[in-house]
Amino acid sequence: MYIQAKRWENTVSRPEIQKFAGALIGKQAKKGVFISTSNFSKEAKDYARQTGNIVLIDGTDLAEYMIEYNVGVSTFKTYDIKKLDLDYFDDV
Repeated sequence: MYIQAKRWENTVSRPEIQKFAGALIGKQAKKGVFISTSNFSKEAKDYARQTGNIVLIDGTDLAEYMIEYNVGVSTFKTYDIKKLDLDYFDDV
């Protein structure tokens, strides 16, 4: 498996994914992950889907994964959410 991660400002287009696919073929890799801080064009997503071996992770997905797996993040504030305990009032 090979990973390519880049900080992009603009949308990642199909040619970038094609270059990555070519690199995977050259290394005889079975799978690749392309991570971008930006987003992917529809054509790039379609091409990655067609290859069947390239996973695309855009900036939004990356942030969600970071939060879910506690990578590069820290807890800022926590909240207690209360619910009414109806069993408490049964004996009254």
